[in-house]
This record gives sequence, C-alpha cells and structure tokens, in this order.
Amino acid sequence: MRVLITGATGYVGGRLVPRLLATGYAVRCMVRDTGRLDGRAWARQVEVVQGDVLDARTLPPALDAIDVAYYLVHSLGAGHGFERRDLEAARAFGLAARAAGVRRIIYLGGLGDPTTDLSAHLRSRQQTGDALREAGVPVTEFRAAVIVGAGSVSFEMIRYLTERVPVMVCPSWVYTRIQPVAIDDVVDYLAAAPGVPASAGVIVEIGGTDVMTYGEMMTRYARLRGLRRLLVPVPLLTPRLSSYWVHLVTPIPAAIARPLIEGLRNEVVVRDPRAQALFPAIVPMGYDKAVSAALGHLDAGLVETAWTDALASSQGDVPPVVLATHDGMVIEHRQRMVAAPATDVYRAFSQLGGDNGWLYMTWAWRVRGLLDRLVGGVGMRRGRRHPRDVRVGDALDFWRVEAVTPGALLRLRAEMKVPGRAWLQFKAQPQEDGRTLLSQTAFFAPRGLWGLVYWYALYPIHQLIFSGMARRVADRAVAGRSVA
Repeated sequence: MRVLITGATGYVGGRLVPRLLATGYAVRCMVRDTGRLDGRAWARQVEVVQGDVLDARTLPPALDAIDVAYYLVHSLGAGHGFERRDLEAARAFGLAARAAGVRRIIYLGGLGDPTTDLSAHLRSRQQTGDALREAGVPVTEFRAAVIVGAGSVSFEMIRYLTERVPVMVCPSWVYTRIQPVAIDDVVDYLAAAPGVPASAGVIVEIGGTDVMTYGEMMTRYARLRGLRRLLVPVPLLTPRLSSYWVHLVTPIPAAIARPLIEGLRNEVVVRDPRAQALFPAIVPMGYDKAVSAALGHLDAGLVETAWTDALASSQGDVPPVVLATHDGMVIEHRQRMVAAPATDVYRAFSQLGGDNGWLYMTWAWRVRGLLDRLVGGVGMRRGRRHPRDVRVGDALDFWRVEAVTPGALLRLRAEMKVPGRAWLQFKAQPQEDGRTLLSQTAFFAPRGLWGLVYWYALYPIHQLIFSGMARRVADRAVAGRSVA
C-alpha cells in the first residue's frame, strides 16, 4: 500500500511516519520545504515531494499513485483567517485526491458535539473534515481532544502552567470536562485505519480512559511531579486575557493559545463508542500513564517531535525563506583559528541554546527574548528539542535551524520580530595543520529604513555579543567539552 502523509514535519505526522514504515507501507511525504526532513532517522526510507495544500497546482504529483492519504495539516498558528485557509486547502486536497484515484483520506480533527456552540477552532476542525468529504473520497475522520505527549502543545501548556505557577487564578474553562488521549494511542489509531475497511467513511471519536476537567489535569500532573498547586476560581478571566497569561508564562504564543483556550469552554468527551468496535486491539491508556510516559521521554531527551516543529513564528506562518545573499544585505563576519579538530568545534556551536545557553552574555539573549515575547513573539521559551542533537527544522529558542552539515555547518534563521530577515551561521573548516577555522557570520536583510536603523542601533551590542560568543565557542572546543 502506498500512503501519502501531509504534515510530516508536524507533531503527529512526524511520529506516524516511522510507525507506517514499520508496518510495511511505502510512504511518501509532502512538505513545503524538503530540507525540513533532513536529520530524521527515517528520511531516507521515504519518498519526499515538495507541495503545499494551499497551492492546488502542487497536489497532483504528490497524490499520484497513492492509495491512502493522511491529512494532518492545519493553519492554527497562522493567526487570523485560519478557518478560511483550512477550508480552501481541504476542498482542494479532496478534489485532487479524487482525480488521482486515492481510495481513502485519513484525517485527524477535533472532538466536540457539533450540535452545540463550538469554538471557532473546534468548529473549523470539524468543517475541515466536511470539506475533505465534499469530493466523494471516503474519509476516516478521527476526532480527539487534548493530546498528551512530550512536545504536544496542549501538554506543554499544562506542564509549564503547573510547573511555574504555585497558585493559579483559574477562569471557568478549567472546570469543563475533557477526555485527553495519549499521543501513542492517537498514532495507533491512525496507523491501524488503512487495515480496517469498515472505518472508511466514518467519524471515529477517540479518547483515553479518563474524563476530567482541565483543572484536574493540572492538579494530577502536579501530584505526579510531587508538587502542591492551588486553583483559585475567578469568573471574569476571558479567553483573550487567559491567552496573554499563557503567552507570558509558557512557550505557547497567544496566537495559538487563544483558539485552544476558547475551545476549552466546550465539553469534549467521547459520545460514540465506535472506536472500540472498529479497533478492539487498541486499549487507550489513562491520563496518569500518559503523563508519566511524556515525562519519561522529556527526562531522557527522547522528544521525537514537538509543536514547535511547525513553521509558525513571530513573523506569522510564512513560507520558509532560505538564505541567499543580495545587494543591501548586511553581513557581519568573524573568523578564529581554533586549536581543535572540526568535530569539536562543530559540537561546541551545534549545542548552543535552550538550557545550554549561549556561552556569552546569555542574560542579553534572554532580555531580547523577553522583549520579543512582550510584543507577541515566540521569545526564548521554545528552547531546543534535544540538548546535543540538532536537525533541520528544529526550533532553537527564537531561531529555526535552516541548514545542518554534521561536523561542519549550522545555519539558524531568526523567528523573533525584526524589521527584516536575519540569519546566524557557523562553519568549522579543518586546516592542514590539524587546527580548525571557525567562521561565524550574521546576515541581515533589512526591511526599509527602519530595518537599517534597527541594525545599526544595535550594532555595538551585537558586536560585543557575537565576538564574545565566537571566543567562547573556540574555548569550549579547545577544552573538548560538550555544552550540555
């Protein structure tokens, strides 16, 4: 069976690919930027095609000769108008799938009673399923509530709120009933669907064994972590205000937090037991077990995918822009000869960021992240997926990893709010005498006069930080020590 996965760089899709490969399926991944899959353990086992669900012209080649297509994309992080974009994309995908002779589409949507006043986000997720069905291709639509797993946006919101706030002022939405489901169970259902013909054309509601409130999810998380947390109900905290609070306390930006929080006013529990009849071999786990599994993965540094893998940034859900120097670009270049092999130099700069810090004036980086956060940006709280490993597409504080050549090069693209586009690149070039030439280059493409003012106003502090960081990277490489 040949399957296509859209959203392979996302949280769920990135975990589904290896499961389908292990099942024996031939997997094709459609991504906007093919380089985003570099560094994945399974990248060479799949066929990769470039495509965008919002560009109908790219869909026929991606869907050619495909039996089953997984639709795992959405525009939530893109801000205002995501509902319209999702509907347009789903309709185009359904039509292209029918024209290509695809036998089935498998889609992951949102749980919620459609006869009630659903939030815009939950309504959009269900309308997307309807749009996929319009073309006539049978759709298996799984509907899930909060997904619990290391790196999931919903779980990260619970984790950061509970870890950082001992006394939580809670609006009414924390007392709405929810049926969370473990990411492993979600992947089990998605992977099993092609082998269950009776699931074609069916809406399948999935959830774990526990039904609880969002507040109970936080207090039970606290208990598992050995923390004491107090919830204080407050009736006048709106979703907008709540999203700003989440934005300041957690890594989740307000643009993503608000639609998620608005959805929490809806009760999202499984009402149809069809999942058990269709997939009797899958026994969903309870909330405590799901949290324990997620924490175990975090402690071991085994986070396969994360919500930050999406391209959404402080600059919106923009198409990836690969560095290409041009007239008007400001380039600041530094070189140091380092008495260490290239592998040690690469190790030193490839482990920057996250809990490892930036080696020199880390406090200044944090201040810049705080300022970005205050104006609605991603800030520094996204950290890094793994303390030592780095791959293309990883979020790294307020950067995105754009290019990696193990042992030689790391290029980061800025995702903080700046009047232009910025990159930071490190190169380790071995020399004949056994030493290594460390090259550190900052690139900035200013947007108009304000972009130039921004760069030159900050030039003195940039010069201090970047020169100090290059020196510390060299020292770290000579010492032969990992940052972590």
